[in-house]
Amino acid sequence: MRLGLALPHYSSDPADGAATWERVARIANVAEESGFASVWVSDHLFVDWGKYGASAEPQGSLECWTTLSALAAVTSRVRLGSLTLCNDFRNPALVAKMAASLDVLSGGRLDIGMGAGWYRPEYEAAGLDFASARRRIERLGEAVQIVGRILEGEELSFTGDHYSMNGAIARPRPVQQPRPPLWVGGKGDRLLEVAARVADGWNLSWLGGLEWYRERLGVAERACEKAGRDPGTLRRSAGAYVLCGRDDRDVTRRWERLVERTPPGVLSGKAGGPIPLGDWRRTTFAGTPDEVLDGLGRLADLGVEEVIVSLGALPFQVADEDDVGLVGTRIASALRSNQASHT
Repeated sequence: MRLGLALPHYSSDPADGAATWERVARIANVAEESGFASVWVSDHLFVDWGKYGASAEPQGSLECWTTLSALAAVTSRVRLGSLTLCNDFRNPALVAKMAASLDVLSGGRLDIGMGAGWYRPEYEAAGLDFASARRRIERLGEAVQIVGRILEGEELSFTGDHYSMNGAIARPRPVQQPRPPLWVGGKGDRLLEVAARVADGWNLSWLGGLEWYRERLGVAERACEKAGRDPGTLRRSAGAYVLCGRDDRDVTRRWERLVERTPPGVLSGKAGGPIPLGDWRRTTFAGTPDEVLDGLGRLADLGVEEVIVSLGALPFQVADEDDVGLVGTRIASALRSNQASHT
């Protein structure tokens, strides 16, 4: 199993204020140096944390593709991934062209995660059609096919229900052959059917417990069988919250720091104060290095090859840069060593 890091490109930390490129680049370098296998950026025009219990005030974000491109220039080893590109923001022929270029610029380090989009406010703000979930997912299915075929070198003519192409190409070709991996992110039944039909892999973010993941995995496996595909060929990754401390006392200290640096309302309990650490542990991977590794091992047993971690209480939050180094050296490096010993 490999460990990836969800980079903090949102304005989610009350102490830090607006997201900055300097912080994103610095944390990406710490991740690379400490042992993480990959770094990931999500794709929103803006976002709010209302559904997590915080303010619904829009929060700024660095744009996904330009940020990944800049990361290609300041890193040398880690893979670079989108978690996930909102399909409706870009024409799929343009996505294929951008992906081929970024794979060349990064020396073959790109993973392409694509999703159907879900956040209505950004669609409305940009004047984009927020169609039904069924229609958005159908568009995604066609788009993933188009991107994959163009990246494999085809001069693509395509007529579907949602897109038409007439000789679309991407030159120069990507470094990775036959192309960079294509991931579909999501959890619904229709989305899993798309992943089973057209993607290399499936990502589920963010985990709410192993039993829920097992149930969704069962749906994904049945979707593969329906599509005539061996379920074992659908690669699996997951997004998860991780809180790691050197010992129990350090876990508590880092938890208290996380609470302080999380927007009000996200970690609030029924009594008005923060939820107990014990409650957080039940649905996340929290504890000492051995405890976190044990939890991640249960995901590995289910065939998950990579876990993309958010080191906070919100997606793509890093509560403190020190957490990156600790998780990289104690967790990511241990997973990499375990993988090497089994090959």
